Amino acid sequence: MLKFKKLHKDAVIPTRAHDDDAGMDVYSVNDITIEPRSDILVGLGLACEFPSNYVLMNCNKSGRATKLKLDKGAEVIDSGYRGQIHVHLFNHSDNTVFISKGEKIAQLILFPIWNGQPEEVEELSDNTSRGTGGFGSTGVN
Repeated sequence: MLKFKKLHKDAVIPTRAHDDDAGMDVYSVNDITIEPRSDILVGLGLACEFPSNYVLMNCNKSGRATKLKLDKGAEVIDSGYRGQIHVHLFNHSDNTVFISKGEKIAQLILFPIWNGQPEEVEELSDNTSRGTGGFGSTGVN
């Protein structure tokens, strides 16, 4: 169960445009101006609750990212956090970006996670076809 509490009178509970969408759209509670090559922390006016074996991830809206060059940071929302959810937006363009109150600014995706503790070992299994190959080791074609 994913629960949201409004902390601001104009907050909007996240929505899905389509039933099979992975992400839930989140909305600005204020008008926002982001200067070129700068960033801003935007409160959503929402707090949330969900089970401890999940993480809520703050993800880009593809249209904002590609058309306006907006990117988000601070992705992880832990299950024990009960404060206001924020979206950290970076304007990577040379233009000032204006976002009106009530516009979609990001999306949230709820993922299951492993809640174990890491273990230090002397050796790792070599039972893998990949091994230590990385950084383009499989080619580009």
